[in-house]
Amino acid sequence: MATTKGTLGLLIQMADGLAAQFGSNCEIVIHDLKKKDFEHSIVYIINGHVSNRKLDDGPSAIVIETLNKNPEALKDQLAYLTKTKDGRILKSSTMYIRTEDDKVQYIFSLNYDITGLMTIHSALDSLISTPEESTAKKPKQITSNVNDILDDLIDQSVALIGKPVALMTKEDKVDAIRFLNDAGAFLVTKSGDKISAFFNISKFTLYSYIDAATKTEGNN
Repeated sequence: MATTKGTLGLLIQMADGLAAQFGSNCEIVIHDLKKKDFEHSIVYIINGHVSNRKLDDGPSAIVIETLNKNPEALKDQLAYLTKTKDGRILKSSTMYIRTEDDKVQYIFSLNYDITGLMTIHSALDSLISTPEESTAKKPKQITSNVNDILDDLIDQSVALIGKPVALMTKEDKVDAIRFLNDAGAFLVTKSGDKISAFFNISKFTLYSYIDAATKTEGNN
């Protein structure tokens, strides 16, 4: 097993080789999960123009999800779709680099810009597809800072409930906050202030909802 320094060096070597092989449309990102300041988790990036990220930028939703889960439950995610803020579509893969005791040290991610290929595919698909055929899954958005991630998770929690906050019952809000808790939203600094303000509840009520959501999960 390589040392920590050796592991990062090997990952950088692989990143450079893959970027050379697949060209400037292939972004490769290495997140260091050992850093105490996880809000600046990117320790290496090549072709960062693909997602408009740079060295020391913040984590993606995948990183926050990783920090919030049991390492044994994490599986590499390969060949899924993501999107950038400006609407470009990427084909992405995420691999977890572990220590001998199964702790995740690094996340090694590839994001290949397939927007141009998607345009060609769309033109061909309009000629050969039928109305009965299913559409592709909605791509996940790539983010560069934790505030963007928190905003996106809050939007997802509202979509999950299916009604605006003004019409939510207490049970609806508990369900929304359970989703946020499971997604790792509360790992973000001062997220409690933003979430309690969004759902128009006090911090004390927020903590009681988190407790209620956790107890409900324990009973399932």
